[in-house]
Amino acid sequence: MLKTWEYWILTLSALAVVVLVGVNIALFNANRAAQAEVTSRAQYIQQTAQLEPLYREMVKALADLSVRNNDRDLRDLLAKQGITVSANPPAAAAPAPEPRKGSK
Repeated sequence: MLKTWEYWILTLSALAVVVLVGVNIALFNANRAAQAEVTSRAQYIQQTAQLEPLYREMVKALADLSVRNNDRDLRDLLAKQGITVSANPPAAAAPAPEPRKGSK
């Protein structure tokens, strides 16, 4: 037969175990939800990385078009997206090297 104090210790211990099991279940569910979000973000980053070359070519084509047609609206649109477009002047022909003195 259990003494009164032993009964209360066992009852409180069982109650603590039930509370800890409940906390464990809640943490498990929160962890699973966080893992699902991380997986979703990783998938988005992977898909974005695959499309990056396409996006780069699209921006380059728009920038070239805005320079070729001197389209101020298109330049403004690109500028709103943080893309600076500047027209590069044609490269001047490099001067021919001078012949070395003293060589025959």
